Amino acid sequence: MGFDKSVLPGTVCQIGYVVPDLDDAISGWLQMGVGPWFVIRGLSQRVTFRGEPCAVTLSMALSNSGDLQIELIQQLDDTRSVYTEFLGTTGGGFHQLAYWAPDFDGAMAKLDDAGWPKVWWGGEGDGVRFAYFEPPAGAAIVEIMELTDASQGMATFVRQAAARWDGSEPVRELTAG
Repeated sequence: MGFDKSVLPGTVCQIGYVVPDLDDAISGWLQMGVGPWFVIRGLSQRVTFRGEPCAVTLSMALSNSGDLQIELIQQLDDTRSVYTEFLGTTGGGFHQLAYWAPDFDGAMAKLDDAGWPKVWWGGEGDGVRFAYFEPPAGAAIVEIMELTDASQGMATFVRQAAARWDGSEPVRELTAG
C-alpha cells in the first residue's frame, strides 16, 4: 500500500530540530556554512498538547540552506510538551518536517480524515495557526503551519538573508511579540 501524498499540502518547506542548547546548535550549523540565524528568545507559547492546555517558554532560531528553512527549538522550562517528550527519548535532534498551508482548515481536514494523531496545536488568535501530527513514518512530527502574508514574509526575509549572507552577523536577535 503506497502513501497518499495528497494528504499533505505541497512539499517540505522546513526541517525542525529540538535541541538542549540553542547556542551550541547554532554554532554547529554555522560551522557547516548555514546562516545567518534569526533568534527569538523567551517566546511564551500557549498551545494544546494531547488535548490539554499547555504553556511553554521557548527560544528558537531560523535560517535557510537554499530554499529549505531550518528551525532550531529549545524549550526553556520543564513543562511536559511535545519537545520535552522528544528530548526525553532522543536527547535532541531532527524532530519535524514542516509544510506551509495556504488552506490551513483544508489541510487539517485531510489529516484528520487520514487518521493522523494531532498532538500539539495553537496560534488561534495569536497570528499564525499551526498543528503537529504524528505521521505513520519519516519523522517524529509533521508540522502544518498556516501560510499567511506574515508567515510568507518572514520565510522570504530569512531565505533572502541566507542567499546574500557573507558570513557577517551570524546571529541576529529578534524580539518576541
